[in-house]
Amino acid sequence: MSRNKLDLERIVFIGRTFEEYLRMFDLQREELMGRSILDCPAGACSFTAEANKLGAASVAADIAYDYSAEVLRDKGLRDIDHTVQQVGKVKDSFVWEEFASVQELQQARTSALTISTLDRQQFGERYVPVELPMLPFADQTFDLTLSAHFLFMYGDRLDYDFHLRTIEELMRVTKSEIRIFPLVDLSCQRYKELERLLCAVKDQGWTAEERLVPYEFQRGADSMLRLLRA
Repeated sequence: MSRNKLDLERIVFIGRTFEEYLRMFDLQREELMGRSILDCPAGACSFTAEANKLGAASVAADIAYDYSAEVLRDKGLRDIDHTVQQVGKVKDSFVWEEFASVQELQQARTSALTISTLDRQQFGERYVPVELPMLPFADQTFDLTLSAHFLFMYGDRLDYDFHLRTIEELMRVTKSEIRIFPLVDLSCQRYKELERLLCAVKDQGWTAEERLVPYEFQRGADSMLRLLRA
């Protein structure tokens, strides 16, 4: 995960829309107003751009932000094309209620990329390059931290120690609450070390609950983990 050795072609730079975030994390717009929020890793998601318009103080963090907004926009467009082609080959692995078609999925991913690119071009300070499991923020900087489609998704590539150290770092920089979505890997299987991880989280004085959310695109990805500082 070293940024100094990051090969842009080895990552997929895509993102979800703000509306998807609200459903993935079971959030209401009014919950965002006046809160400091970290989206990590944020990729090409449009959450930070839209949340700031609503009165939140949202920051996006991602290893890819070492590259310019323009380079990542071009990379994102290529990745969206590739991703929707692959999704079209395994349509049965997805629930087609969020999106009526592969074309609608492509439109949503392109919209998120466009909004996040324009926001980064205008407000670059909101987009911070990071190298997990370390974060360049002070203790308890954020009221709320959101983390989507990274932890647990790559349980076959990122070991338990990496997951634990990353969550410990998210806890360090978070004042009140962390939400992580989803709880399954790329093959739609629940992360096998989740219970062990939750025991470690609770030992550090946090409470944890699994909550069903009003969002499911990848089959089985319909719940989030909610961590609360005691």
